[in-house]
Amino acid sequence: MAAQPVGGQKPFHIVSPVLESMSLSKAVGTKVFMKLENVQPSGSFKIRGIGHLCQDVRGRALAEPSLCPGGNAGLAAAYAARKLGLPITVVVPSSSGPTPVRKLEELGATVEVYGKVWDDANSRAQELAKTEGWVSIPPFDHPLVWEGHASLVRELKDSLEAKPGAIVVAVGGGGLLAGVVAGLQQVGWQDVPIVAAETLGAHSFHEALKAGRLVTLPDITSVATCLGAKTVAARALECARECQVLSQVVEDAEAVRAVEQFLDEERMLVEPACGAPLAVLYSGRLQRLQSEGRLRSPLRSVLLVLCGGSNIHTAQLRALKSRLGLQ
Repeated sequence: MAAQPVGGQKPFHIVSPVLESMSLSKAVGTKVFMKLENVQPSGSFKIRGIGHLCQDVRGRALAEPSLCPGGNAGLAAAYAARKLGLPITVVVPSSSGPTPVRKLEELGATVEVYGKVWDDANSRAQELAKTEGWVSIPPFDHPLVWEGHASLVRELKDSLEAKPGAIVVAVGGGGLLAGVVAGLQQVGWQDVPIVAAETLGAHSFHEALKAGRLVTLPDITSVATCLGAKTVAARALECARECQVLSQVVEDAEAVRAVEQFLDEERMLVEPACGAPLAVLYSGRLQRLQSEGRLRSPLRSVLLVLCGGSNIHTAQLRALKSRLGLQ
């Protein structure tokens, strides 16, 4: 289903399905609904916000080449640029692997591999923006990106019979979190708690919450490279002050096991970044939050944002299992 035009422009994202997961509902002890952002045209929720930003750039009659750092963000920007007939360069870190590079080139993007992690690629993209005069498309830290992501919650308001008891999301740079909070405020659901999941080694949001200020991780050591921002957007911390946001950090092994279990049970292959919120549900962490009084018990329902699956394949899943010593 296509999304409705906003401001005269048809969005690039689709209205993604909302399905109940029987296996996750059994694990959690209440109904779990999945918002399937992994079926978006670019493979992740990123097309919502980045597509919205790219349309704004084009609407201001800017025809210069644009650039964007990152894997899923780059894929979304490349998809939007192709639709708009604009040239684009995407800078990705070496940790992204060959899959996103191949997909980006198939979309017509020029790809530069630079540095080890996303922050390195972002620094290079900022340098190119200054020296070449190109338009920079930030992957998560921009109000128009958050505004685009907010469409996800507006769709939930139309799809669900009642507001959920909690929303579970993955947090990388904080753009999805900011969009979800904006959407909750728009539909009057700002009292719905958000469980924000990260993997250890990419847990910059958790560290920022704990310190009460932005914290920069020394390095990204998690296999969930799509969560790999050393520092979250400042807006992410503001969101934690405006809504109830509960941070949960899982091990890489838990996230990868959750990816495999989800593949077996729901027949969908998603990225380790998406494995983080899945692990929260499979591991009993949600029930622990309830027993601690941080979440209501019982919950009406739980909504999981299945953030993406564009940068994973079965061979990579096997390699991740071997790397982590999983059988």
